[in-house]
Amino acid sequence: MLTINDREFQRLVKFVHQNYGIDLSKKRQLITGRLSNTIVSMGFNSFEDYVEYLINKGKPEDRELMLNKLTTNYTYFMREEAHFKLFSETILPYLEQTKKDKVLSIWSAGCSSGEEPYTISIILKEYFANKPGWDTRVLATDISQNVLRSAVNAVYDEDSLKELSPAWKKKYFRPGEAPGTYHVTQDLRNNVIFRTFNLMDPIKFRLKFDVIFCRNVMIYFDQETKEALVKRFFDATNDGGYLLIGHSEGLNKATTPYKYLKPATYRKVK
Repeated sequence: MLTINDREFQRLVKFVHQNYGIDLSKKRQLITGRLSNTIVSMGFNSFEDYVEYLINKGKPEDRELMLNKLTTNYTYFMREEAHFKLFSETILPYLEQTKKDKVLSIWSAGCSSGEEPYTISIILKEYFANKPGWDTRVLATDISQNVLRSAVNAVYDEDSLKELSPAWKKKYFRPGEAPGTYHVTQDLRNNVIFRTFNLMDPIKFRLKFDVIFCRNVMIYFDQETKEALVKRFFDATNDGGYLLIGHSEGLNKATTPYKYLKPATYRKVK
């Protein structure tokens, strides 16, 4: 395993934080453990050569590979189910009553390989099944082209579907070519719009959002970066809209502009 000296460690930490908001200041062992083989396979002999290349000459795909190695993309359908229960039983009835144009604006921010936005879309399909005229498309974004390709491809294994009911599994999935894999139906795929987006960038989408899911993403951010992102989320949220974060995460109740409702659940209240 390669070793990284203090100077190159600080250079890499600063570069990643400035460009992607991710805090690696306490992840030295993780960096060496997860990047050493990649660095050697790319033809570099040291972290010094690799960091110099990455910062000054690195291709987007090389930087993305580095991010994929240092962050965890583990997810599955219906992860943190309490949010989806709240979504179907509280949030959607509220939106049905208040959205007179029948256009929903829902964002899965940091969507990884697609399980979250497809789960959201299943619930939307079920809720509005006999209520025509609603635009229920979901915006799903991630910084990683790699996970977005996987999301668009929409093939999942048994483990990813373990929390889905047999009825939903039968209705929204078809057997894949490889044994033990399943493909999301075309109708469900058409209901999710995937886009590349860096959460450090200004949020300038056409519509404000009724619900923002940003779960298990901010665990990689320091407090200052997280608070700045939440402020951008707040400005991009409709009055009465919701922000749902991961249950392992939390916002400072004294500084967040959202109203705290319960763990991992916040709302924009006038």
